[in-house]
Formats: sequence, C-alpha cells, structure tokens
Amino acid sequence: MYKTGFLLLACLLSSSPALSEEITGLVTHVRDGDTIEVAGVPIRFNGISAPELDTVEGLRGKEFLKTLVLQKQVVCLLNGEISHDRKIGVCYFRGQDLGAKVIRAGHAADCPRYSGGRTPDQVRRHGRPSRSAGSA
Repeated sequence: MYKTGFLLLACLLSSSPALSEEITGLVTHVRDGDTIEVAGVPIRFNGISAPELDTVEGLRGKEFLKTLVLQKQVVCLLNGEISHDRKIGVCYFRGQDLGAKVIRAGHAADCPRYSGGRTPDQVRRHGRPSRSAGSA
C-alpha cells in the first residue's frame, strides 16, 4: 500500500500544472514583441500575441521591448508549459506585467483563450501576484 501511494503521489506531482518555476535574471535577448530570453532561457509571454517580425508592427514591438528591458532584471513566473523551445509565463519588470505593458503600448493583443481574459486594466488593478518575492 505504501509503495502504491508513493507512486500515485509522484505521478500527480510530476504532471501537476499548478507547479511552476520562477526565473529572475537579466534579459539577454529580445526575440520579438512577446518573447524574451532571461539568463539565456527563452520565455514566451502567456496570453498575448505580438505581430510577426516580417511586419513593420512586429519590428516596432521588438524595439519597444528591447528599449524597455534589454540587459535589465526581470522576474518571470512560469506555468510549466512549453511552446516550441520557449517556456511560457508572465514576466515582471519593476513590478509591472511586461505582457500588459506591450498590449497597452499597442504592440500586442490579449489572447483570452490563453490569458484567461487577463487585460491590462485587470493587471493595473490587481498588480503583481503576491506569491512572488520582491519586484524586478
């Protein structure tokens, strides 16, 4: 019975989407308007979509993000999902949600299917989740 219970617990923990990871570090590269690399780890902002780099809008979004956070410290709360080579999460700079900043600046759109309907107004009202230590 003990072995069965332990095995079941191990399986549940390893597959649980509730478990997440926090990465704090310098933004070492900005790929586009919704993907950065923090300490070399590629991170796609959860719940937003920026235009592709083959468009003028896409290039503007990338430049906006580069100006804002390149070589600056951020905190990213990852949700455990991966898209292509990128981990998925919400990143904060000086306590502000970077995805929401990109949306507010007009360089990306909210994707309610993935964001759960999180909008810049909701982020502004609720701020950074309190479960994460410190601000970026």
